[in-house]
Amino acid sequence: MPNERQQRAARAEQMRKEREKADRRQRNVISIAIVAIVVVLIAVAGFAINKSSNANTPSGDYVAPAHVADSANFGIDYTATDAGGTTGTKPVTVVLYEDFQCPVCKAFEQANGSFLDDQVKSGKITIQYRPFAFLDNSSSTHYATRAMSAAMCVLDKGGVVAYKKMHDILYVNQPAEGGAGLPNSSLIEFANQAGVTGLKSCINSEKFGPWVKKAKAKGEDAKVSGTPTVVIDGKVVNGATGANSVPQVADLQKAITAAS
Repeated sequence: MPNERQQRAARAEQMRKEREKADRRQRNVISIAIVAIVVVLIAVAGFAINKSSNANTPSGDYVAPAHVADSANFGIDYTATDAGGTTGTKPVTVVLYEDFQCPVCKAFEQANGSFLDDQVKSGKITIQYRPFAFLDNSSSTHYATRAMSAAMCVLDKGGVVAYKKMHDILYVNQPAEGGAGLPNSSLIEFANQAGVTGLKSCINSEKFGPWVKKAKAKGEDAKVSGTPTVVIDGKVVNGATGANSVPQVADLQKAITAAS
């Protein structure tokens, strides 16, 4: 009998050990499965992020639009001739970095646009517009670059006068930050209003998107960090409240007079 009890105890102990082994194997399988699921989720998330990033990056070849006066600085000159005025003997160049998604740029145009246009027409200044589309994250469809590329489509085919019209139309119709921005169909319609048709392919493909990105990088090299940034005679023009404040007519007039 003692041997029989010992044998039963041994079998029970063996069964206990086998159950423990089975439990360990099951835990290992579950752990491996969890790790595999986590790896897959990380990979999927990484793909989604990369896809989203790529969606905000214009594809295609780098192409520069025609009628860019200062190719080294991606500058578009708006002169007295373009404005239908009289060319001055030595107009002051007013450099303006801008982003069509930027609400402060719109406010700057509302406050100063007429003054600057009059100064151009009188031959006192030339405005050099430099694209600085840095607010792509302010819309879910990288509207800043899309709008700037559309404006370049107008410039390329229609010239500087048409570009200026498109420039003004884009500010009047500027979408709010944080939304989807305006669709390409609206940008195509704005181009038509500016007098340039047949730009559907150019605008939909963001033909000048890579050029717009290069223009932004060039602005960053020049230490531009936001818009609007106004430079006259090599100096950034600020408003009355100091550095990084938006200049008003009096500030612009003072800087133009000093540079004349």
